[in-house]
Amino acid sequence: MQLKQSQRKQVKLRLGLSGASGFGKTKSALLLAYGMTNDWSKIAVIDTENSSASLYSDLGNYNVLDLQAPYSPERYIQAIELCEKSNISVVIIDSVSHEWNGTGGCLDIHEKLGGRFQDWGQVTPRHQAFINKILQSPCHIITTTRRKIDYSLDVGSNGKTQVVKHGTKEITREGFEYELTVNFELINENHLVKASKDRTSLFSNKPEFVITQDTGKMILEWCNSGAKSVEEPIVQNIQNEVKPLNPTSHSGLNGAKATQLPKVNPYDAFEVGNNESFAPSQNLKHTSEQEVYEAISRCNTVQELYALYKSFPQFQESLRVDFEAKKSLLINLTNPNNFSKNGHNKIQ
Repeated sequence: MQLKQSQRKQVKLRLGLSGASGFGKTKSALLLAYGMTNDWSKIAVIDTENSSASLYSDLGNYNVLDLQAPYSPERYIQAIELCEKSNISVVIIDSVSHEWNGTGGCLDIHEKLGGRFQDWGQVTPRHQAFINKILQSPCHIITTTRRKIDYSLDVGSNGKTQVVKHGTKEITREGFEYELTVNFELINENHLVKASKDRTSLFSNKPEFVITQDTGKMILEWCNSGAKSVEEPIVQNIQNEVKPLNPTSHSGLNGAKATQLPKVNPYDAFEVGNNESFAPSQNLKHTSEQEVYEAISRCNTVQELYALYKSFPQFQESLRVDFEAKKSLLINLTNPNNFSKNGHNKIQ
């Protein structure tokens, strides 16, 4: 556990657009995405709205993935992964509401399980996996969310009474907005939006406006304005301490010789010894934090520890103290100056 100075790094956008039907969610999302990419081919729409995304094909040749029922969290995850493999820069999920209350969505799954409170124990992890996929995707993600509709009688500028449509509560699980970088609420049929949440401070306390491509450019500049992601000190420290088993020398740009880090299979870090294997859950992708924690103690070399650290970026922060402690132990154990001639080590 250690304190460090706060620093904002370059990030991938997680932006939400919510509003009633006809308020312009899909078109606004497309304009935002194009402002960020300046390339329609780098945009993909995961469309659950009866192919409504194709209605705006006059804007450009973007990609569309029509997602049909059942709208389970797993099918949404598969759709996002397909976009990632296709080198898409911005993924628009239009809409996330079906994952919650559509056919085969979370509410439907809960009802089929019996509708009891304890049945949420099976549904919530599946929904959270979908949220985690959005948060961890290497793509920029824009989501649209339906809002329940209400009507009111308002007096127009001409003095006449007219029926006005309003969007009320978002149709998704409560708290979804907290996961987003920015959340825009479209407030009327003129496509005016206001920011109900804004971590960028670009739109806070600003009057309502209409989203354009320039809005996307502005947000992209903010995303890229942070410090570039660099390896944390623990990685640099481990690299400095690693000594190649069979170093291969080669000349650098200035003629100086350099050594290559030995390639270590991440699975080596799970070897227990005595022919007893400490195997992760089927493959490294599904390995739990507890398994990685136990594997740290099994590492016999700094090389193994480094391979383990690099293989599980999702646990680097939560297990930082454990990695640091093991690294220190291994370095001390391999330093002959830490041992006296009687065989007792000096490590306190």
